[in-house]
Amino acid sequence: MSKKSRVLAAADPHVNRVWKLATVMTMLSTLLLPGIGTLAAESLPVQCEPKVTGGPMWVTADCVDSLYSHPVIDSEIDLTTSVPIHKVSGHFEGTNKKFNFYFPPKSQWKGRFYHYVYPLISENAEDNAISFGADSGAYTVQTNGGSGYRVDAAAAKFSKTVAARYYGSSSRVYGYIWGGSGGSYMTISAIENTSGVWDGAVPFIPGTPTSIPNNFFVRAFARFVLADKAPQIADAVSPGGSGDPYVGLNEDEQAVLQEVTQLGVPLRGWMDNSYLLGLNDPQGLLGFAGTVRALDPTYANDFWSKPGYLGTEQSSLGDMFRAAKIDQMVGISQVTRNGENVPTSLMIDNAPASPKFPVLDFTLYAADGTTKIGTLSGSLNAATKVFTIASGNQENVLNAINNNAKLQIDNQWPLALLTYHRHQVPSQPGFSAWDQFRAPDGTPLYPQRPMEIGQLIAQSVTGGGTYTGSVNGKVIVVTNLLDVDAYPWDGDWYSQRVKANLGPSYDDNFRIWYNDYADHVAPHNAFLVDYLGILEQALRDVSTWAEQGVAPAHSTRYEMVGNQVSIPANAAVRRGIQPVVDLTVKGTDRIDISSGQTVTFKAKIQVPTGAGKVVNTAWDFLGNGNFTTTTFGTPKQTVEVSMTYQYTKPGVYFPALRATSQREGDANTPFAKIQNLGRVRVVVH
Repeated sequence: MSKKSRVLAAADPHVNRVWKLATVMTMLSTLLLPGIGTLAAESLPVQCEPKVTGGPMWVTADCVDSLYSHPVIDSEIDLTTSVPIHKVSGHFEGTNKKFNFYFPPKSQWKGRFYHYVYPLISENAEDNAISFGADSGAYTVQTNGGSGYRVDAAAAKFSKTVAARYYGSSSRVYGYIWGGSGGSYMTISAIENTSGVWDGAVPFIPGTPTSIPNNFFVRAFARFVLADKAPQIADAVSPGGSGDPYVGLNEDEQAVLQEVTQLGVPLRGWMDNSYLLGLNDPQGLLGFAGTVRALDPTYANDFWSKPGYLGTEQSSLGDMFRAAKIDQMVGISQVTRNGENVPTSLMIDNAPASPKFPVLDFTLYAADGTTKIGTLSGSLNAATKVFTIASGNQENVLNAINNNAKLQIDNQWPLALLTYHRHQVPSQPGFSAWDQFRAPDGTPLYPQRPMEIGQLIAQSVTGGGTYTGSVNGKVIVVTNLLDVDAYPWDGDWYSQRVKANLGPSYDDNFRIWYNDYADHVAPHNAFLVDYLGILEQALRDVSTWAEQGVAPAHSTRYEMVGNQVSIPANAAVRRGIQPVVDLTVKGTDRIDISSGQTVTFKAKIQVPTGAGKVVNTAWDFLGNGNFTTTTFGTPKQTVEVSMTYQYTKPGVYFPALRATSQREGDANTPFAKIQNLGRVRVVVH
C-alpha cells in the first residue's frame, strides 16, 4: 500500500482495520513455526474464483476478488444538492476504478441499496437516481466500472460495510442492481455470477449475444433498400393505416422488409423511420464497423469476390449492391490549412455523384497511387468536391497531405457489412430469428465467418458471462415494444433461458414486462412515453419481492409471431403494470373530416389489477408532442374520458391521449409514474 493510501486508510477506521489485519495475516503466513503458517492461511479470506476453468468469476458475499481487494475511502461529505445525503467517495487500490455511495438520513433508510450500471458511466450518480433511492428507502451505489460486474460486486459488498458503520446497524443490507442496453449485459451477468451480493435485478431494454453488431447492420441494410419506401411503410403501421406494410413494395423490397422483420426489427418501429434507418446520423448505424474490420479483415474482399455473398450473387438485389459500389482514386488539387499549418480541408478533382449509400471510407496514398499512407476521417460534399477533415486524424497522415497525394474513396466495407448478419448464424440454439438463413437440415444457407463476433462482444461487456439463465435473486426484465436498438424478442429469448434453467421455480423468481409506445431511449418524438417510472416501480417491486416475499404483478402476456411481439388489447388480459389507453374517434381509429369540423374523442383507460390507479391524463390533438393536462376526478383503476376539438387546417393528424398511473394513486410524487398512449388518425380535407 502506498504512503498516500495508508494516510487515506488511516482516516477511515474500517479500511484501516482491514489493511492492518491483512498485513498481520501476511506476516504470520510467512512464519516457519509449526502450525502458525497453517493457522494464518486458514484465517485468510477465501479468494473468488471461476466455477469452471476459463469461466466467469464467481463472486460470493464472503470471497475476496484479488483485483479489487483494497477499497480506499478518499472523502466523505454531507450534501443537500437534491436531497440530504452523506456522500462517500473512494477507489480500489492499484486500479483506476472509483465508487460513490450516497446515504440518505437514517430516518429514511430501510436497509437496502440501488446500484446502477452501464459500460460508459462515471462513478457520479445522477440527482434523480439519488433522490429516487432516498424516496425508496435506499442508498445509491455507482462505480466507473465499465464492462463486467466484478468491480461493481466489490463496491456493493464494501458499501454494506460502510453502511453498517454509518447507520450503526448490524442488520442485513439488501441490494438491487439495474442497467439498460449495455448495462443489461452487465446486470444479467452480475445476477447470474454472484451470490449474496445483490438480492435482485432489473435489466431493461436487454440485448442478446447476437445484438451487437448485427442489429445495427440489419437496420443499415433496411436503409439501403427501403429508405425511399419508409414513409409508406410507416403510414401502413400507424394508427388508422392499412396494416399491410408490404403493399406497394417490389419483390426485392418485400424480401428485405420480411428479412429484417423476422430478425426482430419491430414493424411499428417504422413509425419513427428516421431513427430506425439512421437518416440523421449516416455513420451511426455502422458504429461497430471498426470492430468487425479488425476481427474479420478479409470479409469485404470475400463479399465482393466469393460465391454465397450478395456482392457476387446474380440477382436484382446483387445488381443493386454492385451498382452502388464506389472505388475511385482522385487527385488533390488544393489543401486548406489553419494558422498552425494543419490541413483542414481538401479540394479534390473528382467525386462520386450522390452515392446511394453515402457511408464512405477515405484512404490517403502517396503520389504514386500505390503507397498507402493511412485512413483519413472526414466528410465529403460531392457537389462542391470539398473534403472536410475531421479532428482526431493521425499526425503522420495529416503531415503527408499535399497536392501530389491521392485520395481513395470507396464504400466496399460499408456495403459489405449490410448483410454481415447472414454470415453470423448463431451456433447456440434458440435464436429463431436466424432460422430464415438455415436449410431444412439446420445448416446455414450462406458461408459463415470464422467467428461469431456478437458472442465475443457480449462476453467482453458481460465480463465473461454466458447468459445461462441461472439467476441468483429476483429479476424483473423491462423491455419495450418500439425498441429498434435492442429488439423486443430479446426479452423473450432471455426469459426462455431462465425458464429452462429454473424450471418450476421460474414464476417465483422472474418477471418480464413489455411496454407499449416506448423505445430504447428517452422520448424523442410525439408518440413515445418516458419509461423511467416503469423502471422505478420495477426496482421497488423487486425489493418487496426479495425482502417480504410479496410477488409483483404478473409478466405481460404476449405471443411471438414471426419474432414480432404481440400483446393483448385488454389490460386485464395483458397484465404487466402499464395502463392501457383505448382511444377512439366515432368508435374507430380513423376519421376523415372537412376543415372546420369538430370531433369528439372518447377513451377508456384501464390499469392492470393491482398495478395502481390513473392519476393523470393529457391530450395532444395535433400529434406534435405538445400535451395539455386535464383533470378527470379521483384517481382510480378505470377511467373514462372524452374531449372535443375543432380542426381548422387540412392535414393528417395523429391525436394522442397520454395516461399516467401510479401504484398508490399519488398524483404529486415525481417517482414511479407509469405512462402509456392511445392514438388515432384524423384526416382533414
